[in-house]
Amino acid sequence: MLDLTLLGSGGGMPRVNRHLSSMIINYKGRKILIDCGEGTQVAMRKVHSGFKSIDIICITHYHGDHIFGLPGLLATIGNSHRTESITIIGPIGLKEIMEGILVMIPYLPYDLKLIECTKESLGINVSDNILEVTKEKKLNKSNLILSTIELDHSSHCLGYSIYVPRKPKFYPEKAIELGIPKEFWSRLQIGEKIQYENKIYNSDKVLGGRRKGIKLSYITDTRPMDTLLNFIAESDLFVCEGTYGDNLDIEKAIKNKHMTFEEAAELAYKSNVKELLLTHFSPSIEDPNIYKLNAKTIFNNTIIGYDGYRKKLTYN
Repeated sequence: MLDLTLLGSGGGMPRVNRHLSSMIINYKGRKILIDCGEGTQVAMRKVHSGFKSIDIICITHYHGDHIFGLPGLLATIGNSHRTESITIIGPIGLKEIMEGILVMIPYLPYDLKLIECTKESLGINVSDNILEVTKEKKLNKSNLILSTIELDHSSHCLGYSIYVPRKPKFYPEKAIELGIPKEFWSRLQIGEKIQYENKIYNSDKVLGGRRKGIKLSYITDTRPMDTLLNFIAESDLFVCEGTYGDNLDIEKAIKNKHMTFEEAAELAYKSNVKELLLTHFSPSIEDPNIYKLNAKTIFNNTIIGYDGYRKKLTYN
């Protein structure tokens, strides 16, 4: 249901073998991009992810290693003759940042919809083959639910969580027993009530209980926070910064408002996530795998991220 590719696993400045922070998510052929560090377009071409079908761009914060690739990407999308609007979501200050960026690229053939967030939930639906952000009152009917949380960094910074709800199981034998024709089944499956032969049938007569959906959480850049535990809880995949691999770098982590591998693993363990994917490595780290035991001794199901890492998340 969700296909994701880690485009860039670096933080601070790019390395020859590591692009800066970025991840792309594919949902039903449409795409959500999280962060757009320098080199994101090159990384996208390497993995053949495509760029014309990006409908939503989520920015965690406005440090260069997370946003310097955005002007070039928006221009390239414009050159592809896209005309449908693109939604950009970010923390407070997004409108001011985009005013500056649009000075460089003033002629885009599509509109930009800007949403400044602090802590909120947004619904995302596939409409006319485009991912569109909906109003909060429609969350219960959304294809995706995108939630944000304010993080503890040196500037306004957001963490993101994407949840794919799962429809309750439909029991055709119950519909048959009630004498409801097949032509009404699809409406019952999506929770509607129907009227047939002067009787009203509620969907709960033919549906099972609530089922767990798919949850993806993306957290960078920040210090650990107690409020994160509930935000990332039960994630199928928890993507988290691991700027510092060595536990001896804890003072740097505190000073620069980042995390160590160990701290990210502790969050994963306490929140009962299924997998932890570490990313956003300091440019001083040549090979993050050297420090993987610092995370795996706390949370064994830890993956050391790398540019081009792919993962498919499906219902259990």
